[in-house]
Amino acid sequence: MKAKKAIASLTILTDTVLPGETNPLHNLFGGELLARMDRATSIAASRHSQEICVTVSVNHVAFSKPVPVGSILQMEAKVSRAFTSSMEVYVDVWKEDRITGEREKVNEGIYTFVAVDDHGKPVKVPELIPESALEKKRYKGALQRKELSLVLSEKLDPKKATELRSLFF
Repeated sequence: MKAKKAIASLTILTDTVLPGETNPLHNLFGGELLARMDRATSIAASRHSQEICVTVSVNHVAFSKPVPVGSILQMEAKVSRAFTSSMEVYVDVWKEDRITGEREKVNEGIYTFVAVDDHGKPVKVPELIPESALEKKRYKGALQRKELSLVLSEKLDPKKATELRSLFF
């Protein structure tokens, strides 16, 4: 299986925020944003693996700024690291003012997917080749985040978390 560059999984979804998708303050519902982020990250994972991909976890979401009705919203998702059958996918969310065209980052999230066959059994995925400085930073951090998740869920002995130990000792 041939390794792939991170850019090959890049997925950009653009949409507008409609009144029925907002709260009483006329800002996009958080759950609506999560669904859009999940779609973008799912496509990125499928592009990398060329398989069916299922969401395993939403590891991190930061709602930094509100997204008002009428805004143009853009999700930019890319695989940040591939493991055996799982992939970490990072998504950056940008708000664009429909009048000025000014863009502002309003959210980001980290999702984990597993590639599966037609029977739902995990399958191997290609390795990832990070190229840009940001891709390399996210690639390195992905292993640390995976180890932390495994330690917190008691699936990995903290003493065996080599990446985490290197952070603290």
